Amino acid sequence: MTTHTEPLDSVLEAVGETPLVRLQASPDEVPVFAKLESFNPGASIKDRLGEYMLRRMLERGDVDPGGTVIEPTAGNTGIGMAMAATQLDLAVTFVVPEKFSVEKQVLMRALGAEVVNTPTEEGMKRAIEHAGELAGETDNATVPQQFSNRLNAEAHEQTTGPEIREALDGAVGALVAGCGTAGTLMGTARHLREHVPALHVVAVEPEGSLLARTEGQSVEQSEYTIEGIGTTNLATNKLYDPELVDEVRQVSDRTAHAEMQRLASEEGQLVASSAAAASVAAQDVAERIRDGELDVAHERVVTIFPDSSERYLSKGVYGTFEEWAGEDDG
Repeated sequence: MTTHTEPLDSVLEAVGETPLVRLQASPDEVPVFAKLESFNPGASIKDRLGEYMLRRMLERGDVDPGGTVIEPTAGNTGIGMAMAATQLDLAVTFVVPEKFSVEKQVLMRALGAEVVNTPTEEGMKRAIEHAGELAGETDNATVPQQFSNRLNAEAHEQTTGPEIREALDGAVGALVAGCGTAGTLMGTARHLREHVPALHVVAVEPEGSLLARTEGQSVEQSEYTIEGIGTTNLATNKLYDPELVDEVRQVSDRTAHAEMQRLASEEGQLVASSAAAASVAAQDVAERIRDGELDVAHERVVTIFPDSSERYLSKGVYGTFEEWAGEDDG
């Protein structure tokens, strides 16, 4: 297990080296290990992105000290970038569709960020457009654009992947992770594939998302409640490389909600819906390996739990499925 053992000088030094914990529901013969990214100081995997991307952009001269980073984000990326900005002499402005987690927006503002909301019905497309407009009106400003910036995946290639490999002595048979920007899965998979060429890579998305079309699956776009992963427009997922992915697994809202509650009540894991979806898919992969349906180099599966359910309590994650999915008329 990775951990910090020495006193640190800055909150940014606490990013990464998160624990890897076995899922108790996984088969004895093929354990699943989950990387608990809520142990980062900003409580999500996006702390890695914020710290790594802002440092590299300063080094490259994309923005100068004292400048402004403007990013369209659903929340966790904003928290990670805002936390990094407090230590790197940068201002931050985030463009956030109104429907996303109130908790995340409060935290971004607490970290000194300006938060600009765009209409929910116009989605991330409008948020991305407006971020570009703001950058054009601001001196010494840049838009990192996590959906297309190679530094997103590179952050995980340099940190998440090596940590997993070190913790498991390289014995990883399958990597299963949710895909939003796809930076986490792409970067982690690239590192692990260098050391385990036969690594089986699974991208996880909600039912109603469209990544499965890249694997030839006939899926239809529909609304989903699982937050933080999935796409309704494949053109925006510029980091996603289907050549790195062996299969795309879709998980329904109802299945993810049940797993989110099970993880809390049975395993003490307070994780959100994207982690629950990854958990379901990872256990399925482990069971197929156990049953001889999937051949891998090592009988171990790794998944990634991006953040904590505490960020989503206002969404009713621990209520009934109907409450969480917004189907309760009462």
